[in-house]
Amino acid sequence: MRRRPLAEPAPLEIKRPQVPWWVLLPWWALLLLSPFALTWWALLLLIRVLGLLCRYPVMFVTPLAGWLVYRHFGVWPLVLGVLVLVNVLALWAGLHWASFLRHAWYRLGSEWRRLTVYARQWRTVMRLADLVKETKSGEYRPKLRAVRAEGWRDRVRVRMIPAQAPDVWEARRENLAHSFGAHSCRVRVLRPRTIELDFVHRDPLARPVETPVLAEDAQGLDLKRITVGRTETGKPWRVRLLGSQLLVVGVPGAGKGSVLWALVWQLAPAVRAGLVRLVGVDPKGGMELGQCPEIFDRIVFDNGPAAVELLEQIAAEVKERAARYRGVRRLWARETGEPLTVLVVDELADVIAYQVDKNLRERATRAVQTITSQGRAPGCVLVGLVQDPRKEIVGFRHLFSTRVALRLDEPQQVDMVLGDGVRLRGAAAHEISENTPGVAWVKEDGQREPVRARAFHVTDANLAELREYATAADATVHEFPALPDCTDGVAA
Repeated sequence: MRRRPLAEPAPLEIKRPQVPWWVLLPWWALLLLSPFALTWWALLLLIRVLGLLCRYPVMFVTPLAGWLVYRHFGVWPLVLGVLVLVNVLALWAGLHWASFLRHAWYRLGSEWRRLTVYARQWRTVMRLADLVKETKSGEYRPKLRAVRAEGWRDRVRVRMIPAQAPDVWEARRENLAHSFGAHSCRVRVLRPRTIELDFVHRDPLARPVETPVLAEDAQGLDLKRITVGRTETGKPWRVRLLGSQLLVVGVPGAGKGSVLWALVWQLAPAVRAGLVRLVGVDPKGGMELGQCPEIFDRIVFDNGPAAVELLEQIAAEVKERAARYRGVRRLWARETGEPLTVLVVDELADVIAYQVDKNLRERATRAVQTITSQGRAPGCVLVGLVQDPRKEIVGFRHLFSTRVALRLDEPQQVDMVLGDGVRLRGAAAHEISENTPGVAWVKEDGQREPVRARAFHVTDANLAELREYATAADATVHEFPALPDCTDGVAA
């Protein structure tokens, strides 16, 4: 009796060989078409050479020029030319280091990194990262465009294949970063089908940002562009205060105090000039705002009835100003003669979530919601600092038009603070080092890409200087309008 095999053998699957069409032509046709084919290949070769010259002008033109000088004039003129070139570059670097980096050093570094890092393994990485699509007609692979090295990062421009979205690249950020030897990768959309990848190699915000000199007056202060630090690109970190509400979130030790005091430091001249009024609530008994209470017009050091009444008075002021501005102006301005009210609430959750008295908690929540939803136009700004960004703690995060995410515990908290999908665009606030307090990711309404920045490092010596500035004998005393009274304990 014959035994049947345990399994049927699988059919042999082989790919049908594809023969080029021109192989099937007779010899006389190939001879007739050969001049045209040679011309076509020569044209393709010329285009490829011109493309290499455009992508690597310095690396190709410089050796070619040196070879021509050596060929026609000999060794010593070549040595003399090299010495002159080196001296010119050294003089350029000494006179204007920034332009030398941008137009000389970074350009050479861009060509070198494109050739040795990205172009060398671009096809392999794209295939292994599943960013290539194969069809019967051929392979569709993203095209490597411009590469710009800036010392601490490489900006790589990519042309996506058809039917591909930036979300695919955002999901593979870590794969791309490790493949090209970078610490992190971020994805930015420039225009349809064109994205830019930022491969970060080192942190430009590793060192603290020095606090600037305290201004003598508020003449040059723009309440829409208040500088509170520096971004990772070297530009000033400017916060919009007028017409905005500010939420600062971070774990203990993340640097919320740095952001707070950097803002107060820049507002000090406006406070002394009567342009801005600072009001504060510190439920921690004054451990933060108590470092310089002289700069505040009114301050409460608990989360009890006094703090709730202060919040309700500010909410009533919002409604009272809105009633007076109706039909006159749409946004607060200096010409009103009233100060811009900036309410600073340290540990906002202690007032609106952790308060054990339900009545006080509900009153505080209603007052804060009134300020954040209606205070933009009348000139009342809330600066809220909190540790826990969960919805049950701060359920109205969307009312804050400017959100700052310092170091956080979990990746999900990044989207809670900055908005859905921001973490996939590179805002890794949960990866901020404990050794860099004050480093944060900032997201403003109407701005798709988050910004990474670091606040000024305000020391105890700076706070002592701020106290002396606020209590100086030559400081002008301004009578602020009285806050409206609350008859029934709730803002009218």
